[in-house]
Amino acid sequence: MPKSFVNIWVHVIWTTKNREPRLTKSIRFKLFRHMKEYAVRNKIDLDIINGVEDHVHCLIRISSTQSISAIVSKLKGESSFWLTENGYKINWQEGYGAFSIDHQSILGVRKYIYDQEQHHQERSYPEEIKELTRIK
Repeated sequence: MPKSFVNIWVHVIWTTKNREPRLTKSIRFKLFRHMKEYAVRNKIDLDIINGVEDHVHCLIRISSTQSISAIVSKLKGESSFWLTENGYKINWQEGYGAFSIDHQSILGVRKYIYDQEQHHQERSYPEEIKELTRIK
């Protein structure tokens, strides 16, 4: 059987419990660095991770042996463990949003995730989700 080739990109978002604004800039910096290291160790192609006080964005490339739900479960689980181990009382809301990304949009989505703080000076989280879920 020939090897499978899969090139699926997914933009994933999850929020803090009740969207409490608890992810300070300092916490995010340390948490996201840890998550990138965790992803490398666990063969998760986490291209970029960023967020603001109440939610996290990731751009992930999925392989032929992975599922979105399994990857998100690992990332949320590990981040919860890390937050608890480091004395932060921050929990995640149940669930997540996942949006498929076409190849031509990868650079734009990467920039969008990178610029989260700027975006949220202009747009609220509900407005952001409404925009992301709008079918064009």
